Amino acid sequence: MNTVTRPRILVVGAGFAGVECVRRLERKLNTDEADVTLVTPFSYQLYLPLLPQVASGVLTPQSIAVSLRRSKKYRTRIIPGGAIGVDIKAKVCVIRTINDEIVNEPYDYIVLSPGSITRTFDIPGLTDHAFGMKTLAEAAYIRDHVITQLDLADASDDPAEKASRLQFVVVGGGYAGTETAACLQKLTHAAVKRYPRIDPGLIKWHLIDIAPKLMPELGDKLGRSAQEILTKRGIDISLGVSIAKAGPEEVTFTDGRVVPTRTLIWTAGVVASPLIATLGAETVRGRLAVTSAMNLPGQDGVFALGDAGAVPDEAKEGDGAICPPTAQHAMRQGKVVADNVIATLRNQPLKPYVHKDLGLVVDLGGKDAVSKPLGIELRGLPAQVVARGYHWSALRTGVAKVRVATNWTLNALAGDDFVRTGFQARKPATLKDFEYTDSYLSPEQVRDRIEGSGTQEP
Repeated sequence: MNTVTRPRILVVGAGFAGVECVRRLERKLNTDEADVTLVTPFSYQLYLPLLPQVASGVLTPQSIAVSLRRSKKYRTRIIPGGAIGVDIKAKVCVIRTINDEIVNEPYDYIVLSPGSITRTFDIPGLTDHAFGMKTLAEAAYIRDHVITQLDLADASDDPAEKASRLQFVVVGGGYAGTETAACLQKLTHAAVKRYPRIDPGLIKWHLIDIAPKLMPELGDKLGRSAQEILTKRGIDISLGVSIAKAGPEEVTFTDGRVVPTRTLIWTAGVVASPLIATLGAETVRGRLAVTSAMNLPGQDGVFALGDAGAVPDEAKEGDGAICPPTAQHAMRQGKVVADNVIATLRNQPLKPYVHKDLGLVVDLGGKDAVSKPLGIELRGLPAQVVARGYHWSALRTGVAKVRVATNWTLNALAGDDFVRTGFQARKPATLKDFEYTDSYLSPEQVRDRIEGSGTQEP
């Protein structure tokens, strides 16, 4: 007997795109019009652009993790887990819950916004020895790890050990890598004053990228300004260079240099979640090939956006342009895709995603920043005000805004602190420990599981 009377909308992922979609669905759908379910391992939205400031201790972890359950009107059902496969013909999503149970979740409409994973290459030792910067736990671990290197270097009488503990390598000259290197360099620069047995000249930060320019999206002038700021602060920037191999106490650059280090942070780009490959549908650079309305051609009720969808960029001339995987696009796309899901429910026409670029902001720590709001190039304190103002306004709740503003104020008045929490001190936190890329199913495995379990439409 069919007991389901309402269409089932399944949203995969609680990043910027998924959360904006769910919030809009809740506001615009009548309570008896559809059931909304969200699949996410964590019941919070992480404000990723501020993650480097958590790693450097400027912000506390909870200040950028916005609970999905704070809203009094929140009625979406949350499945705590991650989607590992989707059968678009059977309309079933396979989910691995946080207690490792695998369940089949039927749907009528699915919104795929599972985010991305770190882009790695076949570099010997990389996933075993490099740290990532995509999760709250990774940022907290890196902070503990960096302070630990200072503590151990201060206690050591071995020059070789001191050298390897006081050199830090960040790979990736995009926003994440540049801000991570900048914020953590500020932390170690302030901390070394409290370590009398460490020569400040021994602390060395390396920022490398295979690209010829630092943050090319900023343009030549601002990109050069950012590079000059970091160079003056003592960060060694190497462009056209990557990692040849990584070990526990040293890394080898592709130009032949060998740098003794215990800290390799990898932020060299992202790729779409492996979930997208389980659909067996056409992709563009790993992202699902969708229309400008963010639906999958030829499939009823399948939408993809954010890092997962290759959404055509209607604001750019020329064929083939797709929207970059940025928070700004994801938040806007989430609202439009919610409207299109509702339009599909109500047999109304879909609308394309068209945007106007608001600009770019890069926070380099302290009073250093470069920003390009609405095409206007800013540097220094004005850029810092714009950067922090943009991030502050983008935070979803008043509680998060108060926490972040308080943290910024306290840091500006009292400076950094150098406390290790120690709660992850004996747990590994390298790339291979956080990105469960071997958990996803192949399209054939998805079909076999669904057929074998006898999943039926309720």
